[in-house]
Amino acid sequence: MEFGRLDESELHHIDFTLPGEPASNKIVLTGKPVRNPGVYVGCAKWGREEWVGKIYPSNTRERSFLKHYVEHFNAIELNITHYKIYGEPGIRRWADKAKNKDFLFCPKMYQGLTHRGKLDGRHPLLNEFFRGIVAFEEHLGPIFVQFKDTFSPKRKEQLFNFLSYFPKDLQFFLEVRHPGWFAKMSEWEDLLSYLRDNNMGAVITDSAGRRDCVHMHLTLPKVFVRFVGNSLHPTDFARIEDWVKRMKYWLNKGLKELYFFVHMHDEATSPE
Repeated sequence: MEFGRLDESELHHIDFTLPGEPASNKIVLTGKPVRNPGVYVGCAKWGREEWVGKIYPSNTRERSFLKHYVEHFNAIELNITHYKIYGEPGIRRWADKAKNKDFLFCPKMYQGLTHRGKLDGRHPLLNEFFRGIVAFEEHLGPIFVQFKDTFSPKRKEQLFNFLSYFPKDLQFFLEVRHPGWFAKMSEWEDLLSYLRDNNMGAVITDSAGRRDCVHMHLTLPKVFVRFVGNSLHPTDFARIEDWVKRMKYWLNKGLKELYFFVHMHDEATSPE
């Protein structure tokens, strides 16, 4: 994970304080805790050899990594689906590793849909992507839709048209990165309003070098957080403590589902 990466010497100069609670969050939070909210925590991948002897037993082979991953976490931000469209057989093999567990896969949308060219005319490819991931069945969590840093608010109408073709029975969270979305309040409010009206969420990404992406806005009573740490730098621990407090606050105010995924610039340290 390179997004928002800064040199270690700069980290002590960053204000990592989480922003205050937006007033608009009261629109989607009832103010009272729900019974048995879903709390899901995990990493972005399971295939790390450095985790052998750490959370995977010694001598574990790669084909068994997922089998052991589901023993430690109850969700994964599935980045592998960003690079290739997987068919039903492959998806089912992964889902079988989580059989009889409260475990969710949160697949990242294929980059051929979100990162290449115009968004128009993508229906056949969209259908192919969805046809594969629905094979997760009860283990399918929210679908993570990310757009690259150059995707600006100038393409807002194109974005809304693209999102309108998404199945209504699946849950989606959107991540935008272009600074223009956050710099102009009217553009940001338009995006939040669209997501709120269409039961979609706005991904919150907490990284050192892009504090504008730590927006804290909820458009439904669910949240999807991407915490980008600095490979166990001392600031990581204080940041996590702040997040624990904010997540507890949201849960006490009626949050129904919480997804918290840890990234590190050196992913070998993500489990810690």
